[in-house]
Amino acid sequence: MSGTLIARDIQKAHGAATILAGVSVTVAPGDVLGVVGPNGAGKSTLLRLLAGVDQPDAGDVQLTSGTAGYLPQEPDRRAGERLQDYLARRTGVAAAEEHMNAEAAALADGGGEGYSDALEAWLALGGADLEVRAETVLRDLGLDVALLDLETVALSGGQAARASLAAILLSRFDVLLLDEPTNDLDFDGLARLERFIAERPGGAVIVSHDRAFLDSTVTRVLEIDEILHTATEFGGGWAGYQDLRATAARHEQERFDSFSAQKDRLTARVNRQRQWSETGVKKSKGSDPDKAVVRHRAERSEKQAGKVRASEKAIERLEVVDKPWKRWELQLRFGGGERSGDVTARLEDAVLRRGSFTLGPMSLELAWGERVALVGPNGSGKTTLVAALIGALEPESGTRWLGPGVRVGTLDQARAGFDNAGTLLDAFVEQSGMALQEARSLLAKFGLEADEVNREARSLSPGERTRASLALLMASGANFLVLDEPTNHLDLPAIEQLEVALDAYDGTLLLVTHDRHLLNAVKLDRTVELGARVA
Repeated sequence: MSGTLIARDIQKAHGAATILAGVSVTVAPGDVLGVVGPNGAGKSTLLRLLAGVDQPDAGDVQLTSGTAGYLPQEPDRRAGERLQDYLARRTGVAAAEEHMNAEAAALADGGGEGYSDALEAWLALGGADLEVRAETVLRDLGLDVALLDLETVALSGGQAARASLAAILLSRFDVLLLDEPTNDLDFDGLARLERFIAERPGGAVIVSHDRAFLDSTVTRVLEIDEILHTATEFGGGWAGYQDLRATAARHEQERFDSFSAQKDRLTARVNRQRQWSETGVKKSKGSDPDKAVVRHRAERSEKQAGKVRASEKAIERLEVVDKPWKRWELQLRFGGGERSGDVTARLEDAVLRRGSFTLGPMSLELAWGERVALVGPNGSGKTTLVAALIGALEPESGTRWLGPGVRVGTLDQARAGFDNAGTLLDAFVEQSGMALQEARSLLAKFGLEADEVNREARSLSPGERTRASLALLMASGANFLVLDEPTNHLDLPAIEQLEVALDAYDGTLLLVTHDRHLLNAVKLDRTVELGARVA
């Protein structure tokens, strides 16, 4: 049973702010719809409406048959919840089982007319063999099946990322609604997710910033306009969207240029004709004794005035074409700061330990101005290695050395720099050392205006937190940039701006990412790859 999801003219507002103003979507079996748009445009809101988590203010959402499953952007690990229970909840099996048990209890009391349907729904979602399938998927992902009895809050970051992927791979929803499913996945996880999306028969709606993933999976693209709050659909997959969007933008600019040229030409003609008319009026009022000459001048002046009116009407008849709107762009620039010594950082025979995890002994040297990518599976020790290089983790044995004059700027994967109490502005001033007004101005360049800077820093959305972290990096003047999954939670235009900024950066760069498009777009001197993951 595979249903079709249909949304008609849905509208949604938060208070006085319009989020969506008449968006329609149809997702049939086999459709994979990619949803794109700037942060704050309403992508996650749309998914929640399609899932029935929230209700639209107007319009309606219908699923012709089957089930729709929504897996939100942030891993919702809960205290006291085992991994097995987490997977049951995320796959919809837990809710279906609760409903089935309620119907079974009612059946014993002479009711329970819905038991058969409830049982069928539980079976369709894979409830009967979820535990067996979960063990198989966890082993495939390199996780110990003993983790099924562990509370999810006790999972490491790498384990949590693979647990979120496991929930997707185990799901049997007819329509799958995924919000940023590629965040924190390694290359193996991305490949598995791409295969899963390609092979499943049902429809899917995916919000993602990963261009390589979108190129591999989506059949259509829905772009949300953050100004009009409407949406435009493009066929032909990701490549088709890019081509059609570029063509539409070019035609829009051409129409405006043509309109502007016609209006300028007619306006210049009006000005000339008006000047000639005014000159003729002055001459017609002159003291020439020949009345015929005066009359001729007056007639000619009147004709010029008629031409002025005709040209003005021609301007009024022009179909007005608005200037193409240029959206806000992230103005990101990283200054390399003062040059440090020839060596930026060095590890020699270092053994690094975090809890039960050990990395090394290993040696690594980063030269001044070198641009290095650090890649490897989740759990292979990338975060541990980064912590040692920047001095946040002391080697258990061996040595670490940071060059003289090195000023480190980091973007951590968790964006934890704004976790404490207090407003974003207060936290930013404290960490940057900037004056209040200077801090406000810089944050505004990153799209963080009064509404955001006066909120509690820990209440920021993942996208807002990432932009605030990038603003802090820009203010730091760091000559050694360490970026851990920098594209997570950024919209596509901001990622493109990040690529431009990294290309222009003249300091030492250590880039930790699984964003394949970013790795291809940024000039790198070498790639350091860590080995197999450790569960």
